Amino acid sequence: MLQGKHIVLGITGSIAAYKACLIIRLLIKQGAEVQVVITPAGREFITPITLSTLTRKPVICDFFNHQDGTWNSHVDLGLWADAMLIAPATASTIGKMAHGVADNMLITTYLSMKAPVFIAPAMDLDMYAHPATRRNLDTLHWAGNRIIEPASGELASHLVGKGRMEEPDKIIEALEEFFSERQELKGKKIVITAGPTYEKIDPVRFIGNYSSGKMGYALAEACANRGAEVILVSGPVSLSTHHPSIKRIDVESADEMYEATVHAFQEANAAILCAAVADYRPENKAEQKIKREKDEELLLRLVANKDIAAALGSMKKDGQVLVGFALETQNGVQHATGKLERKNLDFIVLNSLSDAGAGFRCDTNKVSILERNGLITEYALKSKTEVAGDIVNKLVDYLR
Repeated sequence: MLQGKHIVLGITGSIAAYKACLIIRLLIKQGAEVQVVITPAGREFITPITLSTLTRKPVICDFFNHQDGTWNSHVDLGLWADAMLIAPATASTIGKMAHGVADNMLITTYLSMKAPVFIAPAMDLDMYAHPATRRNLDTLHWAGNRIIEPASGELASHLVGKGRMEEPDKIIEALEEFFSERQELKGKKIVITAGPTYEKIDPVRFIGNYSSGKMGYALAEACANRGAEVILVSGPVSLSTHHPSIKRIDVESADEMYEATVHAFQEANAAILCAAVADYRPENKAEQKIKREKDEELLLRLVANKDIAAALGSMKKDGQVLVGFALETQNGVQHATGKLERKNLDFIVLNSLSDAGAGFRCDTNKVSILERNGLITEYALKSKTEVAGDIVNKLVDYLR
């Protein structure tokens, strides 16, 4: 899987730096070429001569060679690499990466990197759990980086908890999995809806919901990584897409999402309806801001929006696959099964607000997939990126 791959290995100032030697050996054993970039703090834990002996390449630490003035080009490294792996990644380096603080060679290389970046955090359990660290990791994740979650166990502080860098063999497995991803969806066009819709009451108020769009965007990236051309119809969210095969169409209202999705589905192989679309909208939208007068009540008459899933289910042709989502608070299987049948879906993804860590505004999700043959597959709580992989695996089975 890694034969002939160019890997930039970033090493930072952590006691886990000694494991970099094992990572290098495993990479080279699989035929990869490794270039080490180390921070000044990293050199305090492991010597460049050890690393250069293993890689058969000079270790890069500074922007230039102090003896002859030779410049180490971070730009060239960004173009040379097939992947960058930062292991171990300290809280300090993670913070600098998240905020673009380019004060050492490793960070400038990261900022110049054209290839995928893998980050293996290593720190004490309280540092890893700190809100600042969590925000920084979230920032890096949503910028398209792949986080290799640390393991739980005894730490350098002799405390026990999550924060220990994942073992080298597991890190190599993550790289192998990335490079072995098959392009099962190559040549397929997938329509994905994501995020909320806003139904205007007046120029400053609207009816909406808590959807962040994270699940839909994770699905878009997962499909694109498997070779698909993705049409992402997105409600108003503060997320970005990263894969060049994703075409994003921004909409605001349910009507706008309906028109864009129905149009895109006509030439698509599949659609995944992940958006939290408003079921109702105000019958009349005020042209000016509604003022609060003496009346203690404001009555809004709501009318139903067009049903996107039902429309696509009725127009679905042979060979097309339609996937729905159901977020329920009670009787989830019963309600999801009814929606599956009524709207002519091929399968439906059920999640529940009663499950901790699932639903809106979370980076994790816990889902079940219900199929028309009655099969129900339940999945454990996972990151939304991992959940997206599970859903796309099921989609691939239907498109074969």
